Amino acid sequence: MFEQSTLQRSREFSNQFIEWLRGKGTVLIVTHDHPDPDSLAAAMALKHLILVKTGKTATIAYGGVVGRGENKVMVEKLEIELVALEGLDLHQYQVVCMVDTQPLQGNNSLPADCKVDLVIDHHPPQESCRECRWVDVREDYGASATILFEYLLAQEISLCTKLATILFYAIKSETQDLGREWIPADRLAYLHLLPLSNNRILFDIIHPEVPREYFAAFSLAIRNARIFRDVLVFNLFEIDNPDIVAEMADFLLRVDQVKIVLGMGHYQDGEILSFRTLLPDIRAGLVMQEVVAGLGTAGGHGMIAGGQICSVAKDLTAQNDLEETLIERLLHCLNRPVSPGQPLVVA
Repeated sequence: MFEQSTLQRSREFSNQFIEWLRGKGTVLIVTHDHPDPDSLAAAMALKHLILVKTGKTATIAYGGVVGRGENKVMVEKLEIELVALEGLDLHQYQVVCMVDTQPLQGNNSLPADCKVDLVIDHHPPQESCRECRWVDVREDYGASATILFEYLLAQEISLCTKLATILFYAIKSETQDLGREWIPADRLAYLHLLPLSNNRILFDIIHPEVPREYFAAFSLAIRNARIFRDVLVFNLFEIDNPDIVAEMADFLLRVDQVKIVLGMGHYQDGEILSFRTLLPDIRAGLVMQEVVAGLGTAGGHGMIAGGQICSVAKDLTAQNDLEETLIERLLHCLNRPVSPGQPLVVA
């Protein structure tokens, strides 16, 4: 069972927020750009909590695209209702909430001048949250979905099968089946939600159909990958799905003797970066912030991070120059010798 102190914290915070929300107007819930399962599940759970306790129907909005095959199936099968943040009249919402992200962090498309009332997240707290009325940031948690699940449990709100499946898959994917960055609260939520989840839908999510371009990305990542001792770097160059960078980073972290992976790809007019490590003492978010300092923004957990660099030319020369700059910065930050590197595979 959950520790009473943990549930008490969730109960007190959710009680106070819900009471404050009564009488307020329309509610917007914002995820990070290109939302992953944890961000989507947290948004859906918060929407359900608000509906049950106040009768308000919140709108979930996101920037970018839902590109990864698993996430597309998740949205379809679990009937997750989303709207694009771009084009919304934000003035029509009296309450703005953020889940799995924080204001002004570069990984969400909410305008800087839009006031945020509530932040629920499991990434390290940022200064921008000081301007928010309600903040529950638990950086020791493996998933934001776990925090929202605790709210529902503390409020004694029943979960339908689809919501349970959303929350379970979010915790499963975010912690890699409790193999990465989890605490007992995540495990308890995982075990509680498993018997409530729809196994057929879970199978469909985990094994989605993917286009041929998906396999081309694998080929390109493998051919372009270079190894610097225990560090692997790859470049996908022009991409039409920003999620593919993180997916390739997870995949290439399985290379023998590789402990750190940095991947990149050019999406629209900027660069998408993904960082993964198997070394628990490396604070991935801080490493990425140092790597992109002066170029872009970044953030993350102890072993997972991402970043974005805006206004990057897509021509091959600019892409190669940026790759070399990032490699040099990364190796310096990690105290690894700078070298040309070795190809992952020899043609």
